[in-house]
Amino acid sequence: MADDVQGLTVGASASYTTTVTQEAVATFSEVTGDRNPLHTDAEYAKRTRFQQPIAHGMFGAGAISAAIGTRLAPDAVCIYLGQNMQFRAPVMPGDEITATVTVTKVDAERSRVSLDTVVTKQDGTEVIRGDALVMVEALA
Repeated sequence: MADDVQGLTVGASASYTTTVTQEAVATFSEVTGDRNPLHTDAEYAKRTRFQQPIAHGMFGAGAISAAIGTRLAPDAVCIYLGQNMQFRAPVMPGDEITATVTVTKVDAERSRVSLDTVVTKQDGTEVIRGDALVMVEALA
C-alpha cells in the first residue's frame, strides 16, 4: 500500500492567510444570507460581550477551505468530504488569520487524506481547531 496520495504524506502541510475587513464581512453576510447584526451593526455589537462586530465563524472556515483547495495539492483536485470544527475565539475586522492544514493520515486505496485544521490570528490566538477529510485526485 502506498503511503501517499498525489504526493501528500503524513506531516505535509499548507497554509492560507487573509486579512479580515468589514467589507469582506458585509459581503459574506450578503452571499450567505446570514445577516446577524453582530457581524455588521456596530451599535448592536457594542451591546454584546464582543463590544464590536465580529466575523462569521464560517469566514474562518472559508480560510481552511482555501488552504485545502488552493495550497494543499495545487496540481490535484481536492474534494471536501467532512469537517469538524471548534470555534475558540472571535475574529474582528482588521485581524489577519492563517489557516493551516496538516496531513495526519493517508488512505491511498481510497484517495483519502485526513487533516488537522487550525486557524490562528496574527497574535497566535487559536480561533478554530478541528479536523477534515478530503479526497485528492489527479486532474483528468
